[in-house]
Amino acid sequence: MEIGIDSFAAIFPDPATGKVPAQADRMAALLDEVVAADQAGLDVFGIGEHHRPEFLDSAPAVILAAAAARTNRIRLTSAVTVLSAADPVRVFQEFATLDLIAKGRAEIVVGRGSFGEAFPLFGLDTRAYDALFAEKLELFLKLRDETHVTWDGRFRPALTGQGVFPRPQQPRLPLWLGVGGTPQSFARAGQLGLPLMIAIIGGSFDRFRPLVDLYRETGLQAGHNPDQLSVGVHAMGFVGDTDTAAKDTFFPGWAHLTETIGRERGWSAPTRQQFDAMAGPEGAFLVGGPEMVAAKMLHASEVLGGLSRITFQMSTASLETAAMQRSIALLGNEVAPVIRKATAGAVVTVH
Repeated sequence: MEIGIDSFAAIFPDPATGKVPAQADRMAALLDEVVAADQAGLDVFGIGEHHRPEFLDSAPAVILAAAAARTNRIRLTSAVTVLSAADPVRVFQEFATLDLIAKGRAEIVVGRGSFGEAFPLFGLDTRAYDALFAEKLELFLKLRDETHVTWDGRFRPALTGQGVFPRPQQPRLPLWLGVGGTPQSFARAGQLGLPLMIAIIGGSFDRFRPLVDLYRETGLQAGHNPDQLSVGVHAMGFVGDTDTAAKDTFFPGWAHLTETIGRERGWSAPTRQQFDAMAGPEGAFLVGGPEMVAAKMLHASEVLGGLSRITFQMSTASLETAAMQRSIALLGNEVAPVIRKATAGAVVTVH
């Protein structure tokens, strides 16, 4: 199983003082986190995409390129690219360029996005939410395989054989399909034979098993090799020296973000009791000491029928710079060896 970190480049006010860190300082700390993950031997680091004041990740390929220049081994990916609101040609060029800078370490996770700000920002109609994604994904997959593309669609001017450059260093840019909880999204990934990255930010892991089964069954019916149908999970996660220390560090930022989004979506205010339940044995938060986190990762893989990758969304602890660095080191040096020993021999295939 591959292990990694996803960041949304969160920039939250200090809960004690209300002061917001300088944006340049937060970005510098984020790049230090990627370097630390590389040095700790983690497999992948992802940068999300949002167009909101709480996050600095509206241009993930730019951040990843800066990270590529400072790292040597770790794979670099989006988490996720909101392909529905972008031009697939430009996205392909950006990530092909990233792959050249990173010498073949770039990947991309594409999805529809869980926030809607990108659509009006770029003049798109949210009523075409799924149609936009389906068409742009079709074009992006074609761009991966062909340099000179002939294509026609509803939402973008036609391509009539123009060359799309540069080409990535890898023969085929690895792509995952990012999904939430919509059955149609799981079925689409299976139909296309694409690796699946599931955002599990609440509840429990086992409630996603029927959707993962749907993905695998659809993929097999479409004629894809079982080894091609890889499943990854993106989850809230943070490793501390103890379970209590991890939860105390992670909770304030999580509560701030959840309350901010909750006001927009009509959620009730989050409580520490809810958080502790999510971080408990049955919840989907991978927050705790190394032993607890490793056990929950293996449980998640078991109940979902085998996972190829788990990435930790640590952004809500971003104010605690030293704790972030410590968490990354613990994940790489104490959790990862346990997971790799337990899952040795499992096949990881990304297309």
